Amino acid sequence: MIDSIDYSWTLFLDRDGVINEEKSCDYILHWDDFNFLPYVLDSINIFNKLFHKIIIVTNQRCIGLNLITEEKLCEIHNNMTDIIIKHGGRIDKLYYASAIDQTHYMRKPNTGMAMMAKQDFPSIDFSKSIIVGNTQTDIIFGAALGMYTIFINGKSLDDKVQSLVNEYHDSLWSFAQTLLIK
Repeated sequence: MIDSIDYSWTLFLDRDGVINEEKSCDYILHWDDFNFLPYVLDSINIFNKLFHKIIIVTNQRCIGLNLITEEKLCEIHNNMTDIIIKHGGRIDKLYYASAIDQTHYMRKPNTGMAMMAKQDFPSIDFSKSIIVGNTQTDIIFGAALGMYTIFINGKSLDDKVQSLVNEYHDSLWSFAQTLLIK
């Protein structure tokens, strides 16, 4: 675990499977489908006190597939952010990639969303950043930028990606608890 985290650090979070429950083989297309995972709101409240910036980076190809409009996705994100704020947390910015093409610059594992965050918040230092994700693309994304990588929720990773993971946790809450202990 990193012992040197201070308020100059940035936390990058994936959305589906990290903040909210994933829908099996489907997308979150309506606010009624969005369910926070246990203790996520408490976790973000803890992160609030430890990190200078908290950024969400999420692949949302459902827009490119015309399953949801950007307006509807933003409505889901606004509702999510409002609840986080009501529980004492904050999200400094949320970025999403709507492209269908896996090779598109904005889609994780590519680094476009992080580069946008750096443009919006020049103080972000990727070597003082953590990514928390539940897929290989999240880990590859973070490792490509020199971030500290946290893998949660126990999906399988191929051997190459396993070597890029700095820590494993069962949940965002588990990771938050580890930070409180340091």
